[in-house]
Amino acid sequence: MNSLDWAVLIGYFGVMVAIGLWSHRHVDDVSDFFTAGGRMPWWLSGISHHMSGYSAVMFTGYAGIAYQYGVTSFVTWSLPIAIGIGIGAKLFAPRLNRLRSRLHVASPLEYLKNRYNVPTQQALAWSGLLLKIVDVGAKWAAIATLLSVFTGMSLTQGIFITGAITAVYCTVGGLWADALTELGQFVIQLFAGLTMLVIVLNELGGLSALWTVWDKLPEGHVEPTAGPYTVTFLLAYLFIKTFEYNGGMWNQAQRYMATDSARSATRSARLSAILWLVWPAVLFFPMWAAPLLVEAKKPDASDSYALMTEQLLPHGLLGLVVVGFFSHTMAMCSSDANSISAVFTRDIAPVFSKAARSWDNRAGLLAARLSTLAFLALSMALATQINSPAFKDIISVVIKWVAGLMGPIAIPFMLGLLRPFHRSGPTAALTSWAAGLLAFYFTNYDLHGSVKTDVALQYQVALPLAISLVLYVVVGLLKPENTPERDALIETINSDGGGGGPRGGAAAVPGQRTGPDGTGVPEGLKD
Repeated sequence: MNSLDWAVLIGYFGVMVAIGLWSHRHVDDVSDFFTAGGRMPWWLSGISHHMSGYSAVMFTGYAGIAYQYGVTSFVTWSLPIAIGIGIGAKLFAPRLNRLRSRLHVASPLEYLKNRYNVPTQQALAWSGLLLKIVDVGAKWAAIATLLSVFTGMSLTQGIFITGAITAVYCTVGGLWADALTELGQFVIQLFAGLTMLVIVLNELGGLSALWTVWDKLPEGHVEPTAGPYTVTFLLAYLFIKTFEYNGGMWNQAQRYMATDSARSATRSARLSAILWLVWPAVLFFPMWAAPLLVEAKKPDASDSYALMTEQLLPHGLLGLVVVGFFSHTMAMCSSDANSISAVFTRDIAPVFSKAARSWDNRAGLLAARLSTLAFLALSMALATQINSPAFKDIISVVIKWVAGLMGPIAIPFMLGLLRPFHRSGPTAALTSWAAGLLAFYFTNYDLHGSVKTDVALQYQVALPLAISLVLYVVVGLLKPENTPERDALIETINSDGGGGGPRGGAAAVPGQRTGPDGTGVPEGLKD
């Protein structure tokens, strides 16, 4: 990178901070900070949902998969995500929106204390929080890896710079800042991705390379499934991503909650699904062609895309593509930080602190911003250890840890929204959660903590979710715990009509509502 590339990168950082400061004017209470007050347009929510779903890991870990195995990187990753979000457009998106408009909550997990009980809410909140620290740590490490290729910065320096910039705009402007910066990042990525596509096509002989390049690629690169990414893995991944990208990743649930109605949430999901179907294919084509243009230096080929951009792009455009890398990572990390802050301040803190149950608007906003900073700091610290033996490498954290552990956390949260599972109560939820976590551990590690090497990847990621799902249903049938209050809550989430508008249904929620005993559970909804 030269001075022109640096100017582009620094200018991008400046614009992100400016958007955050501008968004500050629209944040009056915690409802604005966490759910944009229910006033986010469906198209902005859809773009934000898409952008907050992937990061620079695509340009490192998934670029390595594309380099080694070809089109399976699309077929077994973005395609199942697109299908999963399409399924959730009617199944989950409108119900998640009704959590805000009907129940007046600001955190995705806030309804769990009434749907199940406080222990269930706390189990899902704490385990999800810890998993997200690891997940976002992997994202910081990914962008820092790319930055080191282009600038020679150390991993720690890269993590600190990207984390500090993200912290400024997402703590000041909340979800509005996240969504608006993600819109800007989408525009930047659109130009950067198309620029890279055009330059690679020019290197390969022109537009005709779109249909002539396939015979020149290494053997097996046109197979839809290859290597460890088998048909079984594809089906497992589709199942996992249907839960993860429809709300299992709490930041995705917030995008649906932020729209003004259930119908808008559905339209938002459909837009995101279309983007997931089309845009990754544009980004992946240069990665599929990379073996014809560069020779990767790392064993996992995670440096292939960075090497290709350095070799092919003139200065200025190189800076634009580097900005594109940053845009994805900062979008995901800032949105995750906001959702974790929501869960901490609305679900965790009130259980442990009497003062937190009566925060006013000012105290609630301060707590939200401080917890956002704390989450970012913890994930940045962990990012410096992401290549340690405990985590192995970036892509294993993203695929194995997140996909394997997301299911047990998401099953009680997501299925608890649906009428057919109204019999499943706290026992079913906690049993499925605990068994899923244990299944992940024993699938990947032995009793002494050593990593197992004889278990196929598809079983590592799919078994925890499958076990959680089966137990959630079976325990609910054997020990039904539905009550009139729980059934009424589920009916409220599932019924059409009624519900408030942007402000009427999502009034500011300055403090956690509590029961007479201060547990956060209204009287009559306890076991």
